[in-house]
Amino acid sequence: MDFVIAIFVVAILVFSAVIHEFAHGWMADSLGDPTARHMGRLTLNPIPHIDLMGSVLIPLFLIISGVGIIFAWAKPVPYNPYNLRDKKNGEMLVALAGPISNLIIAVIFGIIVRVMIMQEINSSIIMLFGLIIFINILLAIFNLLPIPPLDGSKILFHFLPYSMRRVREILERNGMLMLLIFIFFLGGFRLIIWPILVFLFVVFTDSTELLFNMMNMLN
Repeated sequence: MDFVIAIFVVAILVFSAVIHEFAHGWMADSLGDPTARHMGRLTLNPIPHIDLMGSVLIPLFLIISGVGIIFAWAKPVPYNPYNLRDKKNGEMLVALAGPISNLIIAVIFGIIVRVMIMQEINSSIIMLFGLIIFINILLAIFNLLPIPPLDGSKILFHFLPYSMRRVREILERNGMLMLLIFIFFLGGFRLIIWPILVFLFVVFTDSTELLFNMMNMLN
C-alpha cells in the first residue's frame, strides 16, 4: 500500500475512533454521569483521546505490513456506572453508543456515495468516502464482538443471568488473550468480521465495484 494512503487510512481510523469514544461519553453524560465531561473527554478534539500505540503505531504497522487485518483504538472514555440514572440498561446503552455512532457515519456517507455515483462525480472523492464507510463499519463490527474489553462484552453481560457471573469473571480476566486467539488463530476476521463488513458496505453504498476498486487500492 502507498505510504500516503496508509497515513490517510490511519487518519480516518483515528477520527472514527474519537467519534466512537465521544459517543460513549455523550451517552453516559446524558444518562447522568458527568465523568467524561469533567475530565475533558467529552470533546471531538482528537488529542485527549489518542492512544499513541493503539491509534497510530499499531494500525500503521498493520496497514503497511499487509497482513490483511486492520484495527485501532482510542483511550477509553471513563464513566462511573453508579452515576447512571438507568441502573438496569445504562451500561448497555453506553456500550452501544460507540458502535452505533460509527454505523450512523457509515449510513450518512453511504447515502452521499450513492448520490455521487448517480451524478458521476470525481471517483477519487467517492473512494475517499468509501474508505470512511469501510472503516466505520469495521470499527462497529469489531467493537460489537462479545469479548472483553470490547463494547459487545458489556451488551453480553447485560443479558447474562446472575447465575452465570462466573462466566463474566473468566471472560474479563482472559479477554485480551481470547480476542487475540479469535482474530489471529481462529480466523475470526476472515470468517466473521469480513463477510459482515462486505455485506453492510454493499448495502450502504449499493456498489460492489467501489468495494473492489478500494480493495485494489489498499493492497
